[in-house]
Amino acid sequence: MDKVKKYLAYDGKVAISVIESTKLVNEARKIHDLTPTATATLGRLLTGTVLIGADFKNEDDTVTVQIKGDGPAGSMIAVCDYGPIIRGYIQNPHIELETNEEGKIDVGGAVGHSGYLNIIKDTGLKEPYVGIVPLVSGEIAEDFARYFAESEQKKCAIALGVLVNKDGVERAGGYLISLMPDVTDEIVTILEENVKKVPSISKILSENKNLDEIAQIISGDENIKCIQDSIAPKYKCNCSSKRFERGLISLGKKELEDLIESEENIETVCHFCNKKYIFDKEKIQKIIETL
Repeated sequence: MDKVKKYLAYDGKVAISVIESTKLVNEARKIHDLTPTATATLGRLLTGTVLIGADFKNEDDTVTVQIKGDGPAGSMIAVCDYGPIIRGYIQNPHIELETNEEGKIDVGGAVGHSGYLNIIKDTGLKEPYVGIVPLVSGEIAEDFARYFAESEQKKCAIALGVLVNKDGVERAGGYLISLMPDVTDEIVTILEENVKKVPSISKILSENKNLDEIAQIISGDENIKCIQDSIAPKYKCNCSSKRFERGLISLGKKELEDLIESEENIETVCHFCNKKYIFDKEKIQKIIETL
């Protein structure tokens, strides 16, 4: 089962979130018919977005993360609601690239190395918080780290990994390490040295380590404490006929009248789950009558 677990290390001076996201990434793979390259790419974005959404306290909280690079993957978007409930979209789901020099899926090549990462957080304030940063590498985890450092002034380390096999997603997950305001330089140095020497998250995932083991490996603290272990993320779309009807209303009376003159039916498709909603002339006419 997918899960996010939260920990405190070094006497509460370091916060760590570790995520298992295999099931939700595999669900996205099936819904969007993703190739291995697209699975790894969108999977990292979904996993990173859930790590943000796992901190939500209110039912109306939501975060939208968009990546637009100059690579063949095109634009990507992930939306996470309280739960956390995640959904996402990649413009080119059938992209497939050769492995990179390290023999790994070339996520950076798929995303591109020029572009931006945009994060919109709506947590009940008067206006949503919007942060945008240029891409660092297109590897996604490094791009999230830049966002945290520049937009939130948050010192952190983040790693995201998706292992793909012939049957789908073998394993997906990652971690986010955040420093508390009272962290000491000594702890920072110890943590930095430890992160440098530990294997990549993909390597750790391939060894089937559980979340507790991952947290201890990346922190280097034998006395790490789990403070929350009941967060269960899911891939689920919240689309509905009513939502798409509101979208049609936004087109305006004139455009809707033109549409029913030229089309028998209007077919709308949800980008996040590929579900189709059909509006026939009778339904469109009823919408027009309300305008």
